[in-house]
Amino acid sequence: MIAFVSGPVAALAPDTAVIEVGGIGMAVQCAPNTLSTLRVGQQAKLATSLVVREDSLTLYGFADDDERQTFELLQTASGVGPRLAQAMLAVHSPDALRRAVSTGDEKALTAVPGIGKKGAQKLLLEYKDRLGEPLGTGGQVRGGAPAAGWRDQLHAALIGLGYATREADDAVAAVTPQAEAAEGTPQVGQLLKAALQTLNRTR
Repeated sequence: MIAFVSGPVAALAPDTAVIEVGGIGMAVQCAPNTLSTLRVGQQAKLATSLVVREDSLTLYGFADDDERQTFELLQTASGVGPRLAQAMLAVHSPDALRRAVSTGDEKALTAVPGIGKKGAQKLLLEYKDRLGEPLGTGGQVRGGAPAAGWRDQLHAALIGLGYATREADDAVAAVTPQAEAAEGTPQVGQLLKAALQTLNRTR
C-alpha cells in the first residue's frame, strides 16, 4: 500500500493533484478542500489510499492520516465506494462524521450529494460501531470559516489551480449569489466546483 506521497506539486486540476515523487508524476484524486491547500511548485505531503479495480489503480489523497483512515472505514458500508466516501469527506471533517453518527444526525449525511434520507438512515446504522466517538471539537461542516472569509479561501484555491487573478475575481463574483443564498456558512468546496464550472464555460 502507498501510505503517503511527498514532493513538489507539479500540476493541479479540479479533482486531481500531480505530485512529483522521484521523477515520477503521481496523480492523486483529492477533494476540493484538500486541493485548495496546495500550490504548484510548493512541497506537499498527502496521506493516500490506493483503490484497486479490475481496470484501474486510483490513488486518493488526504490532508492527514485521520482523513485517510476515515475514507477507508466509510467504504466498509454496503453501497459506499471511494467516490461517495470522498464526497462525504469533502463536506464533513472526520470528527464531524463521527459526531453525526454518534448523535444519529440524518441531516448531516443528507448534506452530502448522493445521499438521501433513506440512505442516511441506513448508513447511520452501519457506521454506528465502526467510526468511533468524536475525538475533539471538529464538528464543523467543511468550509466553516467566517462568512466573510469564503471569498478569500475560494480566490486562493483558484489561484493555486493556476487561474489568473482576474479569472479568479470573475469566478468569485459569479458564485457570490449562490453563496449568499446558502443557509448558514457557505461551503468553500461546493463553491469551488461551481466556480470551476463557470470558468470552463468562459474558456
